[in-house]
Amino acid sequence: MDTGATLYVVATPIGNLEDISARAIRVLGEVDLIAAEDTRHSARLLDHLGITTPMMAYHDHNERERSGRLLDRVDAGENIALISDAGTPLISDPGYHLVSEARRRGVKVVPVPGASAIIAALSVAGLPSDRFQFEGFLPAKRGARRQCIERLASCESTWIFYESTHRILDCMEDLAEVLGGERELVIAREISKTFETVRGGAVAEVLAWMRGDSNQQRGEFVVLVRGAPARAAEEGVDPEVQRMLEILLEELPLKQASTLVSQISGVRKKALYQLALELKGG
Repeated sequence: MDTGATLYVVATPIGNLEDISARAIRVLGEVDLIAAEDTRHSARLLDHLGITTPMMAYHDHNERERSGRLLDRVDAGENIALISDAGTPLISDPGYHLVSEARRRGVKVVPVPGASAIIAALSVAGLPSDRFQFEGFLPAKRGARRQCIERLASCESTWIFYESTHRILDCMEDLAEVLGGERELVIAREISKTFETVRGGAVAEVLAWMRGDSNQQRGEFVVLVRGAPARAAEEGVDPEVQRMLEILLEELPLKQASTLVSQISGVRKKALYQLALELKGG
């Protein structure tokens, strides 16, 4: 039965508390319950706004169990707002299971837009923004992280990911080794906070700058990398992609090998088929 109740997905500030919309303040004050990633953290924001709406903890460790309970309350007629510690819920934050189940049940889900670190960083990076790819956090372990960077190396569009204080330097070193020191990137640190910094340049240059100033290794980071030139992406010049193709060509026909490598690497099948012809001809 449609009760007319709503699940609101509400963006909150990522730093500066002024970066919250009047609509978000109204919704948070009017709903029956706020599902918050960390209730102690969110209590400071609500106190600042003068909002006394009850909260329930909803985070990575309990979201599967609590999604059903929250939606049962919406089914019973209660309006609920979902917030994360900062920024837009679900964007590398909890909320997927709740929204997915809400959509499955036919519950009305309404976004209340606001701050998002990736969009804020992209807007000031000076990199192509007509197409971009968001990767969340790269793997914590170096081997898996380097494989991920190798996969992204031939991506034509700007690619973006988050990184933490503890891994930013290691990650930058991996970017330099895999992409080469000349690939352009932008580091956006502590967006909308006191020590906000946006620095762009060649990977090697930005890495040297970070090594020379330990303060630039602290905080929350958005890393934006310029996409590969179209020709490089189309020709699949990444040595790992070519090696994969060479191995499969030993056992499979050209078309099948090209198709499989395209599905794995994201490189265009036509370009891989042409490369396979050249490899066989050689």
